[in-house]
Amino acid sequence: MIDFETARVFCDPDGRYGNVLGFVRDGAAVPTRSERLAFARRLGLSETVFVDDAARGIIDIYTPTARLPFAGHPCVGAAWLLGVSQLVTPAGVVRVRRAGEFTWIEAQAAWSSGRTLRQYDSAAEVEGLAVPPPGEWIYAWAWQDEAAGRVRARGFPGRGDGIDEDEATGAAALLLTARLGRDLTLTQGRGSQIVTSVGRAGVIGIGGRVRKGAEGL
Repeated sequence: MIDFETARVFCDPDGRYGNVLGFVRDGAAVPTRSERLAFARRLGLSETVFVDDAARGIIDIYTPTARLPFAGHPCVGAAWLLGVSQLVTPAGVVRVRRAGEFTWIEAQAAWSSGRTLRQYDSAAEVEGLAVPPPGEWIYAWAWQDEAAGRVRARGFPGRGDGIDEDEATGAAALLLTARLGRDLTLTQGRGSQIVTSVGRAGVIGIGGRVRKGAEGL
């Protein structure tokens, strides 16, 4: 039996919602990519993280159908669970910082390709969207308060793997932040919250609250 934990990443101020992350501390228990993919498929979560070196923060990320070089919610969750100052992903080194109840990571916008940002006229329009057919990763968004940098968003992976809608998507929030060139506070899914900040040389900060377990869903 493979031991794993869960955490909810990008919770709201009351600790609700958040995207559930699967987390395997002993990556050696699932040594091959095919085994990791099969395990992630069995869990059926948006992403599952396998830890290859806890002290150095080396992690491996899988959806139910693919290995990812980088993803936001797994990195924020892994940083919180491991308590490290950096993570090492196939995409590169991810720096970690903490500020109050928020865990932050810093990543390159170029690591978040493959998603379509689609703007709508209002938050109500985003909230009323039906799940689109598979084939394209769509991040639907609208301003809630443009002056304050508040965004309403929903994420549709379009992979046809049973994850029709992503509750909170750090990589897509990173991409939108880079596109707009400003700090944002995003409400995604049922009420999850992501905060972002613009750094230098294409670096974007992604922050969120993390809670242990999958309760509160």
